[in-house]
Amino acid sequence: MGTRRASGDGASRSRGKDGDRRVGRRALLIGTAVAAVGTAVVARDELTRAWWRVPGVTKPRKEGEVDYAGARWVAASDANWRLADRPDDFGIDMVVIHVTQGSFASAVRVFQDPKHGAASHYIVRKDGHVTQMIRELDVAYHAGNRDYNERSVGIEHEGFVDRPQDFTDEMYEASARLTARICARYDIPLDREHIIGHVEVPGTDHTDPGEHWDWDRYMKLVRAAAAKGSGAATT
Repeated sequence: MGTRRASGDGASRSRGKDGDRRVGRRALLIGTAVAAVGTAVVARDELTRAWWRVPGVTKPRKEGEVDYAGARWVAASDANWRLADRPDDFGIDMVVIHVTQGSFASAVRVFQDPKHGAASHYIVRKDGHVTQMIRELDVAYHAGNRDYNERSVGIEHEGFVDRPQDFTDEMYEASARLTARICARYDIPLDREHIIGHVEVPGTDHTDPGEHWDWDRYMKLVRAAAAKGSGAATT
């Protein structure tokens, strides 16, 4: 979430909704690709990835399943994310760092509110507890930019951008382990071009994680977690 620059709430909320609910570009091109090539092989490959996009069809999921061992599952409203099959349909090459601008409980509450129009994959609490609210394979409306939503995993952090004391040791360490694991899973480089703040997303009106977020410290922790292989494994 984070602090917004001067702008109307409606405009920001519209961007948070990822633009619209249209089927991804890849799925829209299926019919054209099949017709142009005219081969059953291409059709089968594309339809295998897109069969669940047909209205009324849902890709099989296990209720309560998480992507990060040790995380607690609390489902976000399905109005705040879009069904996908990442990284098969949209490659993941980025982690976006957010600050909630409120308590952990308030963040959970708004992510469960279908009127909010936005949610992140994870929330990290001050004590280091990690909650997952959207599966990594799905597109969360967290960045305010459709392209960045499709290619990233969003991590919220409990607190306020103007309160450096909110960014505890436990939070930094737990978040770094989570980010290291996500980067390992999708072969994301451990650098500031691929691990970014919400403020760095093009077109955003947010300022988080703010000037008090210690990027040097955080990146050292991420790299240390990756080197030690201490990121929690997938379930």
